[in-house]
Amino acid sequence: MDLRSLIGSRKFYRKMFSVMIPVLVQNVITNFVNLLDNIMVGQVGTEPMSGVAIVNQLFFVFSLCMFAAVAAAGIFTAQYYGKGDKEGVRATMRLKIWAASLIVVIAFTLLLLFHEKLISLFLHEGEEGLDLQAAFLYAKEYLSVMYLQIIPFAVIQVYAGTLRDTGETMLPMKAGIAAVLINLVFNYIFIFGKLGFPVMGVKGAALATVIARLAECAIVVIHSHAGKTAAPFMKGLYSTLKVPSALIRNVTKTGMPLLMNELLWSCGMTFMNQCYSMRGLEVVSATNIASTITNLFFCAVLAMGSTVSILVGQRLGAGELEEAVEDDRKLIAFAVVMCAFVGGIMILLAPQIPKVYNTSETVKNLASQMITVTACLMPFLAFTNTCYFTLRSGGKTIITFLFDSVFMWVLCIPTAFILSRFTDVRILPMYCVVQSLELIKCVIGWLFLRSRKWVNNLVA
Repeated sequence: MDLRSLIGSRKFYRKMFSVMIPVLVQNVITNFVNLLDNIMVGQVGTEPMSGVAIVNQLFFVFSLCMFAAVAAAGIFTAQYYGKGDKEGVRATMRLKIWAASLIVVIAFTLLLLFHEKLISLFLHEGEEGLDLQAAFLYAKEYLSVMYLQIIPFAVIQVYAGTLRDTGETMLPMKAGIAAVLINLVFNYIFIFGKLGFPVMGVKGAALATVIARLAECAIVVIHSHAGKTAAPFMKGLYSTLKVPSALIRNVTKTGMPLLMNELLWSCGMTFMNQCYSMRGLEVVSATNIASTITNLFFCAVLAMGSTVSILVGQRLGAGELEEAVEDDRKLIAFAVVMCAFVGGIMILLAPQIPKVYNTSETVKNLASQMITVTACLMPFLAFTNTCYFTLRSGGKTIITFLFDSVFMWVLCIPTAFILSRFTDVRILPMYCVVQSLELIKCVIGWLFLRSRKWVNNLVA
């Protein structure tokens, strides 16, 4: 392959950055404040931090299922928008509302009925003799307030997802920035009891999150419908909530594998973390620190994935199939190179960042080592992530299901399960082995891209 085919024009990169940067900025600010939030809770102690980490792991499954429910219809939103069909965009948004409502009902039901059993799965004795009962109670206390953010989170995903699918990334970015700043301020006030408020600890962290979600929801919804920022396709959105049966069939056919993929992938990630937790509660804390920090850097990967989904999806919807292939190739090349630099920065900072946590040296050192492992894999993670979004943009959700979730459940999870239950392998070698399986996934992704089966116009 000619290397020049991997490099775009100035116009290409201007368009790419116009989509990527707002998504990147929002994700970076969100994850940076999550890091500060994590550090604040960590100042209370290792057990509170572990309790919060366990609950956030459960919400991780919910958030990814919500993302998948919205993204399934979003594939069609991007292509309808590329075609210039506003009613098609409205119809897909109505379908997102119904899908998000279903996910909310399921999440409430499962968390209310089974939260104690789910929390207990992550509590195991380790080398430092941490208080498992205290971590359990902190988790329940945190969860008792976090229920309140489920509905506003769902509304945000429906609106912000639709705006991004149509290329409007600035409003979700601004709302996200406002939310994380609100979250940061109220975290400080509620967790440590400032400005006359009582010291609330983990419950204060949850309350700050709920207030921030409500603020973000209000900003996105109001500005989407009113004033100069109103999106043209929002007019008449609620004139009916009926969705054409043909669209439901098409989205279900295309989107069900996507929803199942996100459900199984998020459950798989949660199960792998549960396997890691078999080595002790201190591993839960270390994994929480490492994932919070790596998520900050992983924003580069996620932003490029969203950019691929939007730009390639719009090309396909407009019938510009060869241009879609060329743009995709350049976007993937840029993502890999950028994330190689990001990984280098992570390696330099890995020994330093965990030191700000108020926890044991064992936890800090383990977190630092986990960050370094992920940093070395960043270019490969960028490649597999952009492959995933490429396949999804062309509606090949069954292939994404095989590529993502089936790969995890057939290879990654059995490896983690066997190593955690049937061997005495320590946590770091176990973590390295499981994470390095991403290299095999790169080969599979390259074969899928080369097949060109994803090059489809779904709304012709």
